[in-house]
Amino acid sequence: MTSGLKKIGFFSALILPALLVLGYYLGGSNLWLIHGFVFVFVPLMDFLVRRDTSNVTRDSITKVSKEYFYKFVTFLWVYVQLSVLVWGFYVVSSADFGLWEWLAFTSGTALVTGGIGITVAHELGHKSEKIQLVYAQILLMTVSYMHFFIEHNRGHHVWVATQEDPATSRFGENFYAFWIRSVKDGYASAWELEKNRLAKNGLSPWSLKNQMVWYQLLPFAFVGIAFLAFSFFQNRWVWEVPAFFFGQSILAFTLLEAVNYLEHYGMERKKLATGFYEKVTPLHSWNASQTVSNFLLFQLQRHSDHHAFAFKPYQILNHYDESPQLPAGYSAMILVAFFPPLWFAMMNPRLEKWKQMQLS
Repeated sequence: MTSGLKKIGFFSALILPALLVLGYYLGGSNLWLIHGFVFVFVPLMDFLVRRDTSNVTRDSITKVSKEYFYKFVTFLWVYVQLSVLVWGFYVVSSADFGLWEWLAFTSGTALVTGGIGITVAHELGHKSEKIQLVYAQILLMTVSYMHFFIEHNRGHHVWVATQEDPATSRFGENFYAFWIRSVKDGYASAWELEKNRLAKNGLSPWSLKNQMVWYQLLPFAFVGIAFLAFSFFQNRWVWEVPAFFFGQSILAFTLLEAVNYLEHYGMERKKLATGFYEKVTPLHSWNASQTVSNFLLFQLQRHSDHHAFAFKPYQILNHYDESPQLPAGYSAMILVAFFPPLWFAMMNPRLEKWKQMQLS
């Protein structure tokens, strides 16, 4: 696939907010348009379109990694997401939604803020430029999951594929048990990591330099300002705004945890005689090179390479044949994960077969 086509493909994420807006203005069952696109159309296209296992050539890596276009697309998304949320506040404060319409609109928004937004935040959060790190935190604020900024980089990437990592799903663990453990332990880990960082600098955990303190306050400040502003315009208390904000937040980070679940299911790193774990390699993450969903997710599905080389920008992530391969892209596999018997029937034999291949 040519570089030009790939560039166009990364704009496909913008289809999601467009469908959310279109579905609302068409009304009725059209509110589910975005769900149909993500969970029906994308898996179907992944099945019909040939997988993209091509990698950027060695002599092009430096050039491609420095092209501003790829950074621009992620920067643009920050403003798209903020606009979608503000528009969403307007909608829920003025529309006369029934229960199913509210659920459709809130979950549809979560597909935008969680499905794409957290993916972009993840990409930006691994970079070194201050503006990229700020944008990552803004996106995570909009889904009330700012501790991910700490836990993912300083916790998950250190302990991935071990029992110490909350975000690594265990063999035989269903998604719902994993969700509880990952959300709870990941949050606690972020506090502990920040506490340790401050202690090294002789500071109290309750110092204003504790990022976790700010990470608790900022989402409430954000939605509080929105609540007061839209209450003023509507001339009434619009409790729909915080209900919508926290509702889409929960659903958005549930999507993140579903992705965490399938990315490392059953993966284990060996503990060496030294007491340390073996180095993270492309063998410790499930990989997926389905073309369409990789465009939508900025090649997050090339997760094997991301964990082996976390500094690499999304546009130069490699496919590895030797990595464990998911049978389908994330859109389809998330649905499978929601049904544990189906997940275990599909994934456990695949995991065991892959492990046997590594031993042979």
